[in-house]
Amino acid sequence: MQDYKKEFIEFMVEAGVLTFGDFTTKSGRKTPYFINTGNYDTGAEISRLGEFYAAAIKDRCGLDFDIIYGPAYKGIPLAVTTSAALFRVYDKNAGFTFNRKEAKNHGEGGNLVGHKLADKQNLIIVEDVITAGTAIRENLPVITNAANVNIAAIIVSVDRMEKGTGELSAIQQVEEDFSIPTHAIVTIDEVVEHLYNREVNGKTLIDDAMKASIVDYRSKYGV
Repeated sequence: MQDYKKEFIEFMVEAGVLTFGDFTTKSGRKTPYFINTGNYDTGAEISRLGEFYAAAIKDRCGLDFDIIYGPAYKGIPLAVTTSAALFRVYDKNAGFTFNRKEAKNHGEGGNLVGHKLADKQNLIIVEDVITAGTAIRENLPVITNAANVNIAAIIVSVDRMEKGTGELSAIQQVEEDFSIPTHAIVTIDEVVEHLYNREVNGKTLIDDAMKASIVDYRSKYGV
């Protein structure tokens, strides 16, 4: 496992984004772990988060692209911090663009903000997680109606690797429906691999009992 993945897993724990216990997901599933990206709430955290997205993009996609796109609302700060990190760390000066939830009906109008999209540009979408793929499905027409761009990839923070409404995960469903490569900074399997019997800030988060709970959950809902 690459170092940036290990660092990201511990970063999520330290930021209170990745927690372990007894939780209920929006779909009603009882889960032993929970990921709440809304807990990133400081300048230091959002800056580091951008660096992890930038590292994943370089690792999985390379640097031959033009635009970072973030779907409103959580994708907006992700697009900005990822673009800044790409320039700061890799000297890659990519534009960033995001959508408005409601189209602007005055001034220049439109529902996109940031770098203007143009034909033949390569674009990467950044999201926090994909649960049902709703934001992606809503934003693809917005992007393609603005310009004939190539959507090179989608990057999310964590792949829970579990079934959606069918037998595929949300990420697998997006890939199948739109033929867009979709990558996560880390997968839940990588989280378990790195944290099992490892202390973070003096606490072991995944001991034998927690690992057994995760294995049981994955046996029911995993892909």
